[in-house]
This record gives sequence, C-alpha cells and structure tokens, in this order.
Amino acid sequence: MENYFGINYEFDYDTVLYRIDERLKREGSGYICVSDGVILNTVHRSGEYRRVVQDSMFCVCDSSYIPLYIKWIYKNERPQLSGTELTKRIVESRRYRMAFIGGSQKVLDKLQQNLAALNPDVEGMLFMELPFCHVADFDYEGIADRLNADKPDVIFVSLGAPKQELFMNCLAPYMHRGVLIAVGAAFKFHAGIEERRAPQWMVRNHLEWLFRIWQDPRKQIPRCFWIVRTTPGILFHEWNVVRHDRNARLKSKFH
Repeated sequence: MENYFGINYEFDYDTVLYRIDERLKREGSGYICVSDGVILNTVHRSGEYRRVVQDSMFCVCDSSYIPLYIKWIYKNERPQLSGTELTKRIVESRRYRMAFIGGSQKVLDKLQQNLAALNPDVEGMLFMELPFCHVADFDYEGIADRLNADKPDVIFVSLGAPKQELFMNCLAPYMHRGVLIAVGAAFKFHAGIEERRAPQWMVRNHLEWLFRIWQDPRKQIPRCFWIVRTTPGILFHEWNVVRHDRNARLKSKFH
C-alpha cells in the first residue's frame, strides 16, 4: 500500500484480490474506495469524508490523471485500475459470491444479463435497488439483513462519489462479513444504458472527463469545477512536501 495525496492506494490487481481474501478470513466487513478526481478533491475539502476514505481498506486508482501526478511529483510509474475494469475482472474470475446494490432496477436487470455472459453464476446472485435518499436516511440495518442472509463475499456499490463512500462506512458495521467496493458508474457502463464509457482513444489520452460532461453536463460540470479549483493547490502542497523531504535527506547525507 502506498500513500499519495493523503490517500492509501493499491495499484496491483493481484494484490487487491489478496487483500480481499485476507479480509474475508476474518469476521466483519471492510470497504474499498475507487479513487478518482472527485474523491481526491473531496478528501481535501471535507474532514469527515477524509476520515471515511482513510478508514477504508485502501483505494484503487480510478483516475488516469493521478498516475500522471504521481509521475510528475514522485517520479514513480503507477497504473490506473478503473472501477469498471476492476468489476469486470472480479466477475470474470468466478472467484467470489457477489452482490450488486444501487442503481435503478432497469440498470440492475440489464447489468445482470450482461455480467452473466462473463460469469453464468451471476444469474443466482443478489441485485438490489436502493431508494433515492440522503445518505443518513438509508435503512442500513435492513439492507445489511438482506446481504447477511445472502452471504456475498464481495458487494459492489453504485451510488456515485462521495455518497457511496459514506454509505459503505455506515453499512459496514452492520455486516457480518464481506468486502464492499464502491464502483460509481460501472453499473451503467456494464449495463450499457443511461451512460456509456468513453471510447478507448479518449481514455488513453486522458479525455474521458470530456465524454462524461457531454453525457451528463448537469452532474459533471460542478464536479469538474471543484476538481479544477482544488487540484493545483493539492499538487503544489504535495510537491512542496516531497521537495522538503528530499532536501532533508540530502542534508542528512552530507552531515
């Protein structure tokens, strides 16, 4: 696990599975955040949200920009592992019993149909619609009762950031076991309705945000506004910390 910008990341898919397997050996549950630009800027604007993200098992790097920032500041090469790709690879592995919660019933029905083509076991798994409400108003005990009865290993959660991270933090204490993973728009992408993922050429060239704005400007423009407003300060602070650490190490080396 590596810490960048105040967030604990795992970048390797096999290590993610290992950490999930280790958590499943113990009672209780944990949760994994899928960190994009929204999570990065919200962590630095909200102390409560920072605590929620820091209480997670770890984050995976959903943003194509965060690896660029890490390379610029730390000179380290790190890969992106999107929530959409992580969902697909876990489903294809046929390694876990899973549950899928959040999103509309229309999306969930199509999601189940499409994922069953990757893993036929999905047909017998739980797909649960959640009500549209404030994060404080969910019936966490009731939701956990359904999940505990179904006994999934991995529970994918799709409510959008930052709501889904707060949701997982509230739900986890009621869970007997399992690992919750917040995957944002991955349900819609895999269902192929309401939203589509950007073409690969846009993803490769760090232009997925433009495609998302085109699809849902009302939701995405405010998100991008906060990212543009806060990211330069976050990067400058991180660069300054790294610079001071390097200078301190150099001084200690020659004294």
